[in-house]
Amino acid sequence: MRTYNLDLTPLFRSSVGFDRVGHLLDSAFNSEAPTYPPYNIEKLAEDEYRVTMAVAGFGTNDIDITQANNSLVVKGEQSKTDSEDTFLHRGIATRAFERRFDLAEHVNVSKADLVNGLLVIDLKREVPEALKPRKIEIASADTPPTLDHQKKAA
Repeated sequence: MRTYNLDLTPLFRSSVGFDRVGHLLDSAFNSEAPTYPPYNIEKLAEDEYRVTMAVAGFGTNDIDITQANNSLVVKGEQSKTDSEDTFLHRGIATRAFERRFDLAEHVNVSKADLVNGLLVIDLKREVPEALKPRKIEIASADTPPTLDHQKKAA
C-alpha cells in the first residue's frame, strides 16, 4: 500500500475566511512550514479577521499592501541606505518579502496599522444586501397574493 505525504498547509496559511475548510485540512494533516515574515491569522468575530505580521525594521514607506479580486498581497522592501554600519551580529532580517493571502468572497481590508514592528491588517466580510438571504412571505388561501407594486399603487 502506498502512502502519500500531502502538504496542504500553503492553502491554509494563506487563506482568510475559509475557516471550516482550513481547520479540517489543518487537523487532518497537521503540518507547518516556516515562513518569513512570521504572521498570525485571527478570527475576531463572525465576519471580522486580523492578519498580524512581524516586520521589525520595516517602516510604513517600506511596505506595500494591495488587494485585488480575492487576493491580498503584502510586499516589503527596505530602502537602501548609504550607511556603512558594522554589525557584529545581524539577527534582524531585512530581506525583501512578498506574502500572498487568498481571501473569501466579499472579504475586504478595513484598515492597516504598523505599530512596534507589527503590521496589523484588519479584514471584514461585507456581503452586499442583494446577496444576503431574504425572507419570502407565503400567501395563505385566505389572503390573495399581492405584488409590491400593487401595494404601493393603493
